[in-house]
Amino acid sequence: MDFGSFAMVGQDGLWLRSAMIQRPEQERIGVIGLGLMGTALTERLLDHGYGVAVWNRTREKAAPLIAKGAQWSDSPLADCRRVIISLFTSEVVAEVLQQMDAGLQPGQIIVDTTTGEPEQTAALGKRLAARGVRYLDAPISGSSKQTRDGEATVIAGGDRATFDACADLWRVIGAKVFHVGPCGSAAQMKLISNLVLGLNRAVLAEGLAFAEALGVAPAAALEVLKGSNAYSRAMDVKGRKLVERDYTVQAKLSQHLKDVRLMLQAARAAGLPLPLTQTHGRLLDQAETAGLGELDNSAILEVLRLPGGRRAS
Repeated sequence: MDFGSFAMVGQDGLWLRSAMIQRPEQERIGVIGLGLMGTALTERLLDHGYGVAVWNRTREKAAPLIAKGAQWSDSPLADCRRVIISLFTSEVVAEVLQQMDAGLQPGQIIVDTTTGEPEQTAALGKRLAARGVRYLDAPISGSSKQTRDGEATVIAGGDRATFDACADLWRVIGAKVFHVGPCGSAAQMKLISNLVLGLNRAVLAEGLAFAEALGVAPAAALEVLKGSNAYSRAMDVKGRKLVERDYTVQAKLSQHLKDVRLMLQAARAAGLPLPLTQTHGRLLDQAETAGLGELDNSAILEVLRLPGGRRAS
């Protein structure tokens, strides 16, 4: 898939061009899927004065958001003209849309933030277009915490006019937003981004495990690394969690393993081996087998450390 030319909007970019675009009064935005990311997106919308209609397979997850002002909807597609989807896989997105098929409306905009399989995402966009529904695949680069704090990056694919019609939402959802081409191209770009991000995180974890094995305090090693040419943003986002072995979830390890499997699938189709990502996948598999899948993705450290943190002899 050819990305074509990129367009970016952000704090210092094209926001100025769309600064006069206002959200329709009393409009409710639908949110389907209340996992870590869907919850963070809902909280951002509520904090910025939007009405939000939420749906999740397990309704009890909606209770904290309803307490903050969201409303439950049995079908946000029927109740809202713009709907954000945040689910685990492309297959789950297709299942949920099929379940709510009767609510699809011509002219409706669906913003799908799921990190999905590119070809399935592109096919879904075509099927929805045949129904008159305007679809954007818009995966988010950043943890749920970064999204909640307004620091995430959104990568969007789809019709440019549809993208522009969501200018008010982009200002809420992300610090930076890239429009990268037609449906499916954002899913591709998200896998590319997650490949680099995940390896940065794994390399940092291995470096801190190496420091510990040599008898160097991981906190001291992290400070030197942050001030050296080895620096990556992963040190700001995950450094403290790795040093303190704090695996409170910002993004689940199992979620990234799912993404790595999508990367390897796409790479096989393209004839590229991705040896570093293959190794990363094996480490994540090992971590999931060890029961770490529901913890934060920084828990990969636990399969890299010496047992008990012993210094090598």
